[in-house]
Amino acid sequence: MWNWMRARVRAGGKDTGMSTSEYAVGTIAACAFAAVLYKVVTSGSVAAALQGLVEKALHAPF
Repeated sequence: MWNWMRARVRAGGKDTGMSTSEYAVGTIAACAFAAVLYKVVTSGSVAAALQGLVEKALHAPF
C-alpha cells in the first residue's frame, strides 16, 4: 500500500497543461471580463472622455 501511495504522490507532479473543464472556466472568465470591459468603454462618460482626448490631440498647435 505504501508503494502505491508513493507512486501517486510522485505522479501528481507530472500533470501538465489544463483539462477541458479548466479551459471552459477560463474561457467563461475571459468572456465575462471582455463583456464588462466593453460596457465600461462604451459607457457615456468614458466615450465622452475619449472623444475629448482625441479632439484635443487633433487640435493641438504645432
